Amino acid sequence: MSARGDGWAGGMPRYPDLAGKVAVVTGGSRGIGAATARALAANGVDVAVVGRDEAALSAVADSIRVAEARAIAVRADCTQQDDVRHMADTVAEQLGAVDILVAFAGGNGMPVPTTEETPDHWREVIDTDLTSAFLTISAVLRTMVERGHGSIVTMSSSAGRQPARSNAAYAAAKAGVVAFTRHLANEVAPNGVRVNCVAPSSIETDRLRRWTTPEVRRQLAESFPLRRIGQPADVATTTLFLASDASSWITGITLDIAGGMIMI
Repeated sequence: MSARGDGWAGGMPRYPDLAGKVAVVTGGSRGIGAATARALAANGVDVAVVGRDEAALSAVADSIRVAEARAIAVRADCTQQDDVRHMADTVAEQLGAVDILVAFAGGNGMPVPTTEETPDHWREVIDTDLTSAFLTISAVLRTMVERGHGSIVTMSSSAGRQPARSNAAYAAAKAGVVAFTRHLANEVAPNGVRVNCVAPSSIETDRLRRWTTPEVRRQLAESFPLRRIGQPADVATTTLFLASDASSWITGITLDIAGGMIMI
């Protein structure tokens, strides 16, 4: 595993067709989003790293600039329409039209018994994990449709695919992302725009390491048929594939990145 913890054990996949394209990665300040932004940049993609933590965004963008790609950090709360519109304008001005949108903002899945769920928390999670995807996609979709090409990758979760320990609002939001992805993919396919979804299970991010002990992570790894916890690179490499021409006849699907835990 790399010092950053991205987990490029098998080496970075290369897709020559990605070089020179422009990508937006929301939720890009750390974890899966940061790994995906770096993977795109390593393939020659100019990347806008989007999130709410300015210092973390700048660090990711600085690491990308070492590669042969441009990178900008854009602070935006993806649940706020004005922020997202400003983000889209900034990217268009500084990098150009968006070819690849990676809508990964979200992640409010901590367990809450439904008997203790509140309307405010429910709305917050739906906004963070579903509405944010809609707003982000809305900001760039029209241009993609007009240009006749584009690849959008959304993020669900294993919690949106089958019952899990997360809160019910998170499960509903992530299942909604899957349905939204299918609907949108069918709608814009005639316009040359592809829309696909990734649904990770447990990924070893800094957040997971903070929340768990090494023993808990060992037990968690043993619960997966493939006997390990996922790495950010597992999601990033799948996203590269879905963004590239290697998947040019694939749209509307959800890929479960779940170590064999989910087989549907």
